[in-house]
Amino acid sequence: MDTITDIVREKYAEAARRVTTGQAATCGPSTSLSACCATSSAPGCDPITSNLYGEQEAGSVPDTALLASLGCGNPTALAKLNEGDIVLDLGSGGGIDVILSARRVGPSGKAYGLDMTDEMLALAEDNKRKAGVANVEFLKGQIESVPLPAGAVDVIISNCVINLSADKDRVLREAFRVLKPGGRFAVSDVVIRGEIPAEVRRSMELWVGCVAGALTEEEYRSKLQAAGFDDIEIETTRVYDVEDARGFLCESGLDVDAVAPAVKGRVTSAFVRARKPEAKASCCGPTCCS
Repeated sequence: MDTITDIVREKYAEAARRVTTGQAATCGPSTSLSACCATSSAPGCDPITSNLYGEQEAGSVPDTALLASLGCGNPTALAKLNEGDIVLDLGSGGGIDVILSARRVGPSGKAYGLDMTDEMLALAEDNKRKAGVANVEFLKGQIESVPLPAGAVDVIISNCVINLSADKDRVLREAFRVLKPGGRFAVSDVVIRGEIPAEVRRSMELWVGCVAGALTEEEYRSKLQAAGFDDIEIETTRVYDVEDARGFLCESGLDVDAVAPAVKGRVTSAFVRARKPEAKASCCGPTCCS
């Protein structure tokens, strides 16, 4: 039986293959979305992934980077990135947030992108070449086991990826490990308010579609605290209505008319901020630790 990781990998590989043929990626079901999404004007049909970047940002990246965007927000617009920062994007996909971050941190900084899918990594490398950015490096690996040393980065971003992991506690511990003391965690993610129907939680298609694996706000806070983070903030950036719910429930095999009202207002996009505490000063005298 395929694991969640296997299913996610294949869906995102399929999305990358779609982009290379000139189509928009979609992080939802693999079957045609034309019937339920015919009214959408976004590059991809999924209401969660649509309309995330402004015209200036969209115009500054290759078309294939924009087409491959499967996020639920725009962490590069909300995160505080400074000249010279080292940034890591967990689940970097086609590379749009890595490219945007690299430009914001300038040539003295660097942006890493981490992804487990060969097809997405190949697409990201092509987008890096098209964008002409030198301070970018894409890494192959899983967000539960980041291939970087401890204290390697100033900022961690991610765009609707952490909710896809079956071991979010491990993801957050790894994020804490690779951040420098005082480093910032600044991710966009789907966050659930209250309870949603059990059949939605059980749906693998919706897990890959960024809904079923999402945490509640309380769960997110608890897991960040357990990993060692402080200064935790969760800012709602979008609340999805019934028609949005119909969009992301389409072709899931569920009774959309029955389920959509039950998830109204309970699926949100949020910007999640936290900080790794500064290193404690070392004791420097015979009495300072008494």
